[in-house]
Amino acid sequence: MKALALPLAALALATPAAADDIPDVLAHVEVLPGWRGDDGIHRAAFSIKLAPGWKTYWRTPGDAGIPPIFDWSTSENLSGVGVSFPVPLVFYENGMRSIGYDDGMILPIALRAGDTDGDIALSGRMTLGVCLDICVPVELNFDALLPGTITTPTPIVARAMQDRPMTPTEAGVGAVSCDIEPIADGMRITAIMDVPRMGDKDVAVIELANREIWVSEATMTRRGNTLVASADMVPPDAQPFLLSRQDVRITVIGGGQAVDIQGCD
Repeated sequence: MKALALPLAALALATPAAADDIPDVLAHVEVLPGWRGDDGIHRAAFSIKLAPGWKTYWRTPGDAGIPPIFDWSTSENLSGVGVSFPVPLVFYENGMRSIGYDDGMILPIALRAGDTDGDIALSGRMTLGVCLDICVPVELNFDALLPGTITTPTPIVARAMQDRPMTPTEAGVGAVSCDIEPIADGMRITAIMDVPRMGDKDVAVIELANREIWVSEATMTRRGNTLVASADMVPPDAQPFLLSRQDVRITVIGGGQAVDIQGCD
């Protein structure tokens, strides 16, 4: 099932002339139905295609990007869902960094049915930031039936599941430690990681599960395999807060690869 996305309103930085150049259709999405695994998880994917030259964003796009938002609330027989973002690209434009995808992507999703043998009626909406010279938020509606009786893996979905960040073991990551200190409006974290170089210009992204806490772009230094990344974290009340090292997620991106590190010592 395919869905088209029309531009909503261009962001405030769009000029009238630039807004006139926005295509009528910026993006469309198709649900790839996938299959039901022996573990009861249904593996499917969204195939997202963009207008030529436009790009969209990773789950943590940087200050210059718009993070994707998913609404599954109109689905039926769905008790849980996880989204697996493929390895992203790093863009530098006008002195700002963003992280995302050009041309589109295949986005794997893992769904758990309430009735493990029953079909899932997948229905909802995603909101994406789509950018060229300006950024436009677009809404993509999706609606598809995912039969519980289909158990043969779909090659295109199976391939997309392999386009993922490496685990620390796969990437040869050694010790990962974090120093945490309070600052006037939150906390500062400095991660010291034994991570092999991935590309000419690796980027480290530090995240928290609580998306209400703003996390700055990390400043980085590297000496050999030792990568040091530091970021400030500011909650809505702009006060220091309790931070568990196990809630910290660090992704190192470079050279068309990435490694996903969960927690630090």
